[in-house]
Amino acid sequence: MNHLLTLKEFDKDTLFSIIRKAIEIKNKPEQYYHACERKGLLMLFQKTSTRTNLSFQSGIQQMGGYAVPMDWNSSNFSISPIQYEVRYASRNCDVIMARLTNHSDLLELAKYSDVPVINGCCDQYHPCQALADLMTIYETKGTFSDVTLTYVGIHNNVVNSLIAGCMTAGLRLQLVTPIINDASWDEELMQTAYRSGSILNVESLSEALLRTDFVYTDTWVDMEYFHADHYQDEKNRRIQLMMPFQINKESLGGCTPFIMHDMPVHPGFEIEEELIESDQSIIYQQAENRMHVQKSLLLYLLEHQGEE
Repeated sequence: MNHLLTLKEFDKDTLFSIIRKAIEIKNKPEQYYHACERKGLLMLFQKTSTRTNLSFQSGIQQMGGYAVPMDWNSSNFSISPIQYEVRYASRNCDVIMARLTNHSDLLELAKYSDVPVINGCCDQYHPCQALADLMTIYETKGTFSDVTLTYVGIHNNVVNSLIAGCMTAGLRLQLVTPIINDASWDEELMQTAYRSGSILNVESLSEALLRTDFVYTDTWVDMEYFHADHYQDEKNRRIQLMMPFQINKESLGGCTPFIMHDMPVHPGFEIEEELIESDQSIIYQQAENRMHVQKSLLLYLLEHQGEE
């Protein structure tokens, strides 16, 4: 069974085909109005969501299918072993998208599901976001050849899927990540990344910006902790350490890379508010592309359902 749990699952040809199909769907949506006729998408949520929820529901419904959102904690997934619940659930849908806290739960879902499982975000990976990021870069530059992306922020789940995707697509990726989320660290992935020669750690933001086409930042505090009382000391520590790495006019130093952010944005923290709406920003294009590339992903998984 084909699943998307990390973005390590796709080879270069598959990744390119999904991205190119996504651009085609974006430009000619009417040709895909019946592509998922009567196909059902179960959407399981432990984590809050704007883009994942809206883009998947809109995407499959625009292609003639339907979505069933389900809150994990209000369902029996919260009180029964995953293997039993997903065996039942997968008999009532054609694809499952799960936005969960722990990657281990995604692996359990995929192991026992009779339909493809898509990771809509977990503590280790966010492959749908990375797919949209790669689509946006390809759409902007028309190629991945001789393109450099710089990620500035916390080493988190998005970074892991970006690393996997960039290695496959052939992009250079510079990481300016003073803080690592321990739950996100994947030692095997990082060893592979460093051996590839295309993934580089850079300590200096100014140095990285001199040789980049895109600069990408993300929240310094995971959304579920942003207003949590018990997390305020860690939040303040992160802000103090990361403020010198804020993307702003001064830190850009005259460089003019395209600016990316996976949202939700916290202006005045990881990015200066003025840059969000600047001519260099492709943030909203990047966010919109979540729906288009997920349409393409759904079509790919449905077409290859049952294959190993």
